[in-house]
Amino acid sequence: MNAPSGDEFIAGHLQELRRGTVVLACLVRLRRPDYGYALLESLEDVGVSTDANTLYPLLRRLEKQGLLISEWNTDEARPRKFYRTSAAGDAVAQVLIEDWERLDGAIRGIARTGAGAGPGPGPGPGTNANANANATTDTDSRGGTP
Repeated sequence: MNAPSGDEFIAGHLQELRRGTVVLACLVRLRRPDYGYALLESLEDVGVSTDANTLYPLLRRLEKQGLLISEWNTDEARPRKFYRTSAAGDAVAQVLIEDWERLDGAIRGIARTGAGAGPGPGPGPGTNANANANATTDTDSRGGTP
């Protein structure tokens, strides 16, 4: 059976891949306060594309979850709602960044070595294949064997 192809098929997978990255990008970017439209433009400038119909509900949800703080700026002719990452949002962003880096390394390793592409099951979830392969020869930091 041939795999489906075409622009719509790929677009669906790209959308799925990017869905969570917009949350992380907002939490990181809003460490410096900004209003919605400027955020939309700055995300676009760095290659994190989203649209206003996605971004504004996301900002309200993150605020409701306590990950963003907002305040109105009425100093200018047109009032603007500025958002910034809360302490809780910063903590969540840090966890997400660490997991992103772990996943990035894992995917790059799979792409480079083809690990896991062969027949049969690989290591189970949460295991480190290299650590398992070397478990009998490695020593821990106290000089003993694991």
